[in-house]
Amino acid sequence: MTLFSYLNRARNGFSSSSKLLVVFSLSSGGLVAYSESQSSIPPNNRELEGLPKKKKVVVLGTGWASISFLKDLDISSYDVQVVSPRNYFAFTPLLPSVTCGTVEARSIVEPIRNIIKKKKGDIHFWEAECTKIDAANKKVTCRSTIESNMGKKEFSLDYDYLVIATGAEVNTFNTPGVKEHCHFLKEVEDAQKIRTSVIDCFENAILPELTEEERRTNLHFVVVGGGPTGVEFAAELHDFVHEDLAKLYPLVQNMVRITIIQSGDHILNTYDNRISTFAETKFARDGIEVNTGCRVVSVTDKAVNMEVKATGEKVSIPRGMVLWSTGVSTRPVVKDFMDQIGQGKRRVLATDEWLRVKGCEDVYAIGDCATLVQRKVMQDIADIFKAADKDNSGTLIVEEFQDIIDDILIRYPQVNLHMQSQHLSRVTDLLKDPEGNARKEIDIEGFKLALCQVDSQMKSLPATAQVAAQQGTYLSSCFNKRELADFQPEGPRRFKGSGRHEFLPFRYKHLGSFAPLGGEQAAAELPGDWVSVGRSTQWLWYSVYASKQVSWRTRVLVVFDWTRRYIFGRDSSRI
Repeated sequence: MTLFSYLNRARNGFSSSSKLLVVFSLSSGGLVAYSESQSSIPPNNRELEGLPKKKKVVVLGTGWASISFLKDLDISSYDVQVVSPRNYFAFTPLLPSVTCGTVEARSIVEPIRNIIKKKKGDIHFWEAECTKIDAANKKVTCRSTIESNMGKKEFSLDYDYLVIATGAEVNTFNTPGVKEHCHFLKEVEDAQKIRTSVIDCFENAILPELTEEERRTNLHFVVVGGGPTGVEFAAELHDFVHEDLAKLYPLVQNMVRITIIQSGDHILNTYDNRISTFAETKFARDGIEVNTGCRVVSVTDKAVNMEVKATGEKVSIPRGMVLWSTGVSTRPVVKDFMDQIGQGKRRVLATDEWLRVKGCEDVYAIGDCATLVQRKVMQDIADIFKAADKDNSGTLIVEEFQDIIDDILIRYPQVNLHMQSQHLSRVTDLLKDPEGNARKEIDIEGFKLALCQVDSQMKSLPATAQVAAQQGTYLSSCFNKRELADFQPEGPRRFKGSGRHEFLPFRYKHLGSFAPLGGEQAAAELPGDWVSVGRSTQWLWYSVYASKQVSWRTRVLVVFDWTRRYIFGRDSSRI
């Protein structure tokens, strides 16, 4: 009793800043003790009240844009919640490789919780789909995508800032039969379905008692859309058939047919003409049919019906599997949100140059779900003139124009593009008269005439992973500098009003585009108007795509898959 009394007095004698835990081991007579400092004790309510309240940021989606935003966001100032029906990030540029087993599906996905756990702080993730955005009350309604009879499926989240990065869905243009009979290639699940369907087509084609025509129909693969996704799939499928399936299905190896249907005059028409020509030449050599200038009017269970745009001729071709890859459209939840904020007549959600949704101050949209609408110079031409005309003389001299040149170039990037197209070395060259002679001063009408062609250089950004990733990185930098920007704005001057914009506007920097064309050959469009084609470009593609993986785990898995395919070939199992 004496020992226990002593220990009890010792325990009570410790200050509140520490505790002593004593454990006896009767069998050995040993004693273990440790003290726990007060730092592990949760702060009391009074201490929590003294801390500044974090702003709530809700992020919708786990694609390129949202992951880039989350990876660079300083979450010490924000309470971040992520909502997505998919609990992973997918490296979508490699989806065509998944369709034929060149790369396995799990090699290109990274669990979202693996990504957010690396952040110093808490990011909450909810596997659910956003069904409603209430901009007026700053609230989003979500529904769990997990099949369960437990608990309530729907819930709502309040936000101070909302980042919409839901991506887009496939645009069918309301073509009859597309949803019922075509495959899409937007998600990992789509690629897995296509892989199964390709094997099914071959297994069906070798069944006994089929006619040769039925076998050929089963093995006719039609790709609608000659963009990067459609072209890459056709190239992957061609390699899969000739390198692997031809050995396994020798009876039908000469019956396989791959056809690309493109409404434009060329495939890969968003690339340099040299790449389009190279791709068409290679496909012709490989036996891949390319039908340009054709529009698909319907798809049935047995055929693809199309119209030749030049002649109006109707053509029907029997088909096996069909991949529909013709662009993207707005998701229903975003379309409903657009109706709320007065953008219902637009096809895509519009944002300003700072990626803020037009009409909503604290809502941002990045990635495929939105388009950046650049403000026109001619909308602000009078305000620009007034800001430059400091002496209110009604005319501008070159020196006055030079004082605002930097702000103009930052605020209106189309001015720089116009100068490049006109081969002008200096901005002041814009003020020259029609004969090219320098003018000492210019009035408002002459100023309008000098800049009236500038807005013709405005272009929409493509819906690519590269654009989405850069937008996410840019937006996170704005969030990180938000408090500082209130005192030290870094943006250009406001021509309408006073002061400066908080941040520099978003600028997309094109780092190049790849187009794998099969047979260990690829084409690349690089910065500086450089074009590269051939086998060396394919190895460049390998190195770039391996380095762009979001983790070392996926990087190793993808490289291993490429090596496995080179040594053992692609797996044709139907799993």
